[in-house]
Amino acid sequence: MIGWLLAVLMIALLVWWPTLNLVLAAFSWRTPVSATEHREREPFSFFIVIPALNEERVIESTVRDALALDTPETPVRVLVVDDDSDDRTRAVLADIPDPRLHVIHRRPPRARRGKGDSLNQACQHVLNRAELDPARTVVGVIDGDGRGSPGMLGEVASVLRDDTVGAVQCGIRVHNRTGVLPLLQDLEFGAVMDSSQLLRDLLGSVGLGGNGQFVRLSVLADLAPDIWTDCLVEDYELALRLHLAGVRVRYTSRARVSQQGLPDVRRLLRQRARWAQGNLQCVRHVPALVKSRSVGNPALLDFLVALLSPWATVPVSAIFSGLIAFSVADTAAASGDVVTAAPAIALASATWLLLLFLPGLVWALVHRLRLGDEPLWRCLLAGLCYPFFLLFGVISTWRALFRRLARRSSWAKTDRVPDRPAVAD
Repeated sequence: MIGWLLAVLMIALLVWWPTLNLVLAAFSWRTPVSATEHREREPFSFFIVIPALNEERVIESTVRDALALDTPETPVRVLVVDDDSDDRTRAVLADIPDPRLHVIHRRPPRARRGKGDSLNQACQHVLNRAELDPARTVVGVIDGDGRGSPGMLGEVASVLRDDTVGAVQCGIRVHNRTGVLPLLQDLEFGAVMDSSQLLRDLLGSVGLGGNGQFVRLSVLADLAPDIWTDCLVEDYELALRLHLAGVRVRYTSRARVSQQGLPDVRRLLRQRARWAQGNLQCVRHVPALVKSRSVGNPALLDFLVALLSPWATVPVSAIFSGLIAFSVADTAAASGDVVTAAPAIALASATWLLLLFLPGLVWALVHRLRLGDEPLWRCLLAGLCYPFFLLFGVISTWRALFRRLARRSSWAKTDRVPDRPAVAD
């Protein structure tokens, strides 16, 4: 009886998991948001906010790249919020003599209250400028390691020319992907998350990320002064609040922001545990989402899966591990000895290996065919390593759950790695 039950569960997982990834991968080829033709309208003004805490290794390149996005159609001003850095961040910023750059230096007791509080202060600075048209002013957030793609702001502006759209999220890539671990993060952002966001764009459940989020100032004004909260994923929570308020959020893969990938497992696990704990915090919005009339049923289903899946990861991962062990043991017991059972055990093991590795290989092909900037062998290498990369997420979720139950919410900032030299203007 147990053997039959295990067999049914194995077949169900074998069919469900690869099928889910194949369906999701198909959305990689969905036509992204197209530009609208309203060239007679006044251009948008962009404020790019860069929260900075001890970013001396990357801040110069980030600021110069942000300033380089300026065009007559998309004028840019850069607003850096120095959150009481104790390295050379302030000195590096002082060496960039550009009138389009403004720096807010936060000092105790206001300083180091979290990224959300830094963003709120920056947004209030923009809101205080009476000469701005809130409907034609856009506030974008780029992290200290972010790099916008050429023409990014033009694409964001084209999406926002639809007056029903209040916010836009750009695609994410990893620019230091020479190592295997950063390459895996690029596979995750550039292929898996890109397809997920394209699907969410159709469902009406697009999420905002820490890098590459752009919101109309008029939308932010309605949420002020506490636009971003102290949630560990303040960006995603903002997206939830926008959807609850009936604000339309779109995703475009035509514009991208590249960021640093973490090169070692320790920092990756800490980052992912922080994200997982932030998702656990966002569960408090589930009742409001269920009751909301502005969130459609497809979007609601996606939100519920995203918010509740971390709580299910712990028991599901335990059951999954036990299922593998029991299936092999049951096969051996049914055959009487290990030697006789070897072919059956090999078949069961091959089934589980197929279950584990097929999705990664699918995403490897998506990465190669859609992005085309990595050789096939590196994409396949990332695909083969993808199941182990997912295991890091499971471990991080376990850690996040225990921290959540212990009511621990403080996290140290993720350290940057030394950046490439800034390109001179």
